[in-house]
Amino acid sequence: MPMVRTCSYCGHQFEPGTGLMYVKNDGTILWFCSSKCFKLWKRGTDPRKLKWTTKFTALRH
Repeated sequence: MPMVRTCSYCGHQFEPGTGLMYVKNDGTILWFCSSKCFKLWKRGTDPRKLKWTTKFTALRH
C-alpha cells in the first residue's frame, strides 16, 4: 500500500509519484502537491490567508 503524502504548504493529501520534494540544507524534507504551492511557499505567502488551503483560518475582527 503506497504512503499518502501531505503537502507542506496547503495541507492536502496526494499520491506518491506526483508532486515535488524539496530538501533543505539542514536535511528537512518538504513535500508540495503542485508547483503552485511550491511557488507560493518560496514567495513567502502565508497559507493561513488563502481560502483554498486546509490551513486557512478565518480572521476575526
